[in-house]
Amino acid sequence: MRDAIATALQQLAAEHAVRILHACESGSRAWGFASPDSDYDVRFLYAHDLAWYLRVRDARDTIECMLPGDLDLSGWELRKALRLFAKSNAALFEHLGSGIVYVDGALAGRLRALVPEFFDPIAVANHYLGTARTMLTDHVDSAQPNLKKLFYVLRPLAALTWIEQRCTMPPTAFEALLAGIDLPPERRRWIDELRGIKVGVSERADVALDPRARAWIRAWFDHGAAIVGTLPSRRGPTAALDALLADVVLNGR
Repeated sequence: MRDAIATALQQLAAEHAVRILHACESGSRAWGFASPDSDYDVRFLYAHDLAWYLRVRDARDTIECMLPGDLDLSGWELRKALRLFAKSNAALFEHLGSGIVYVDGALAGRLRALVPEFFDPIAVANHYLGTARTMLTDHVDSAQPNLKKLFYVLRPLAALTWIEQRCTMPPTAFEALLAGIDLPPERRRWIDELRGIKVGVSERADVALDPRARAWIRAWFDHGAAIVGTLPSRRGPTAALDALLADVVLNGR
């Protein structure tokens, strides 16, 4: 798949006349609990040449492509990405923390160094709270929820706990996330057992959920919702991002 992804990225770059600055895996493969039939969700950042930026009207700033072999590619133009970065976009921060990288230019390292300045605990916590709320309400409040959707509740809740306890951006990998937070040992063992099941079954698989486990998840969510309003809020200086954009577009770095 790495060869197929590299070829697809090269073709997209040529077709759209862009430079791909960074490309990585996202979703369950980056999180570390992919099923055998999980899609490949490739996310990338790209830049145009200078002429594209010297326009009065805005132009399309995303590239999306679905290919055979469950290959989903989606990219953000650099200026769009930096605007999202300035708003402490959790998805972008997660992509920068992915351990599966397909294109690794200098940009990603420069952005990673800026994450602590731009990480807004409230903005990121609200992202994870919203994800957990949707998945909990729509999929997990049943006796036998979909296992994939269950993890789409557990991971955001763990991320909320990380933010509460550390007030930094949570790691992308679920294992590192769990290792860095305080959880009751029996709950950690239960999550580890579920993850062992998850990586061996289809994404369509369901799992029996004990009422006590469901009650614990609900209590975990309620605690996360309660702490969001107590977190600090901050924004980094956008001048650093302006300089980065200019450097990449003007100097090709």
